[in-house]
Amino acid sequence: MRRIRFSIVITCHNQRNFIRDAVDSALSQPTLEKEIFVVDDDSQDGSREMLQQYGEAIHLVLPQHHIGAPEARNCGASLAQGDYLVFLDGDDALMPWALEVYDRIVTERHPMLILARRLSFEGPIPSITDEDVPRKIEFIEYSMPMLRERGFGYGASSFIVEHQAFQGVSGWTPGIFHLDCIDIISKLGYSGRMILICSPRTALYRVHPGNSINTVPPFLQAAHYLIDKERAGQFPGGREHRFERFAWLGGITLFWTKKGLRAGLYKESFKLAACGWAMIAAGFIRWCAIRIRGLRPIETIEFTCRHAQAPPVKCSP
Repeated sequence: MRRIRFSIVITCHNQRNFIRDAVDSALSQPTLEKEIFVVDDDSQDGSREMLQQYGEAIHLVLPQHHIGAPEARNCGASLAQGDYLVFLDGDDALMPWALEVYDRIVTERHPMLILARRLSFEGPIPSITDEDVPRKIEFIEYSMPMLRERGFGYGASSFIVEHQAFQGVSGWTPGIFHLDCIDIISKLGYSGRMILICSPRTALYRVHPGNSINTVPPFLQAAHYLIDKERAGQFPGGREHRFERFAWLGGITLFWTKKGLRAGLYKESFKLAACGWAMIAAGFIRWCAIRIRGLRPIETIEFTCRHAQAPPVKCSP
């Protein structure tokens, strides 16, 4: 049986205008050690019919009813055979060199989790020139995700996780879509080594009116949910690592408190701050400690990209 290094799990719901870009970007990755699952979550806009045109090039999964993005990702992951799971939202896309970068990091360091950087764009997929092709990979290695001290914007399309570790924490938590990434990092917090990619960017994040980040109230509610999970002892690490988890969630709580205030949600924002004040305090203490001792250094490895020899694979019009 052919060994599969990466299982790309793409999920979509009524994203007919975007899903072709996502699927084509996955098919165009220049490696045979991959499989692609596309979970169409009960779309009613013609997405399913369009996806069926890809035939055997993808594994099309069609739930019988709308299950939501976290469960759709879990559904695709449950069928996957790859060593690593690469998640991709239906309105995003992969850079041409994405799997090659991930493969090089896996070969060099064997991490449990990789967090990748995304490039935001509006409109059509940006054109890639020879000058854009990366010649090196810059990254930071942590013995576990909870020790990460640098932050940048990421989403589900930034996640590359070891299949076994993903199964060990039961995957994405059903029912939590806003702050789902914070939740799963918390669940994987002590599961093994993590690589944070600083450069190159390996995913494309499409900016459009339907982005979930445009609605603040659900994020405030999700922050309360994560605080409650921590207080109920549902995240790993035990009392020994409680301060680390508090500091991690404190940064998230403070970020969304500020976002809520800027959105004019004063009552909800002050309520969140009052609920998570101890975590915000822990986050501030950890921030001061990091300022004193300095950030973990960035490592570099040389990289040769083969994507130019891999022509895009597209479905029939």
